[in-house]
Amino acid sequence: MSRALPKYNKRRVAFVGGAAAVALSGAVIAGSALAGETSQKAQATTKASPGTISCPAVAPSLPAIPASAQAEVDRNLALLDTQLAEANKRLQDTVGQGGPNFVQNAILGPLEDKRVATINRIATAIGRTAARPQGLDSLAPCALGAGGATNNGGGNAATPTPAASQPAGGDTGSGNTGSGNTGAGTISCPAVAPSLPAIPASAQAEVDRNLTLLDTQLAEANKRLQDTVGQGGPNFVQNAILGPLEDKRVATINRIATAIGRTAAKPQGLDSLAACTLTR
Repeated sequence: MSRALPKYNKRRVAFVGGAAAVALSGAVIAGSALAGETSQKAQATTKASPGTISCPAVAPSLPAIPASAQAEVDRNLALLDTQLAEANKRLQDTVGQGGPNFVQNAILGPLEDKRVATINRIATAIGRTAARPQGLDSLAPCALGAGGATNNGGGNAATPTPAASQPAGGDTGSGNTGSGNTGAGTISCPAVAPSLPAIPASAQAEVDRNLTLLDTQLAEANKRLQDTVGQGGPNFVQNAILGPLEDKRVATINRIATAIGRTAAKPQGLDSLAACTLTR
């Protein structure tokens, strides 16, 4: 009996040592898990703060607004606020999505196109009865920053006008406004190339590229017209197809005019070619 005690004591030591090792391993694992959780929380916090989109104010750059244009100008200034609010919402809703150029390609780029079209409508409204303001398109690009959103039009950016109150393409053009998409007809747009002046050699490539883009935009709109047969309410074709197509064409036509205007007289009035129609 006396000789068995040391072996028993050794087994106790081995058992206690093993238990301590298990406890220590558990502590290490728990510590690692806690560290990982802390790291994930830190990453989540980073993702939850993507910044805010801000845009140059348009209202302070406008000349005196004729009384006949005031309502249309105010409506489009409010639309600029709506567009900015929608872009900031999309920025928040897509946290963690996309590649390195996601924000530029999916949010800032489309926002700039919408602003170009809206600012162009403001200039056109003023230009009907007064001198048309020039250079406003330089206010279209927006940027992602840490600060708060800029109030684009002088209205309340925190309570923007609902998008439904102003179709994306304005009230120009004539679409299928009596019923939903019946699938009848095709979309046609005015040709732009015949209205262009002599194109400087330095602008030829950019002009050709944007003329091709106009054809692509029309083809995409006609495909969407076919893909959405039977959908929508009375203004579906105008609001969902013709309006957005006009916005894209305004931005593209403006790029054509800007390219020419860098080394020659900038062509005027090309925006009148932006609106397209549904033909039977």
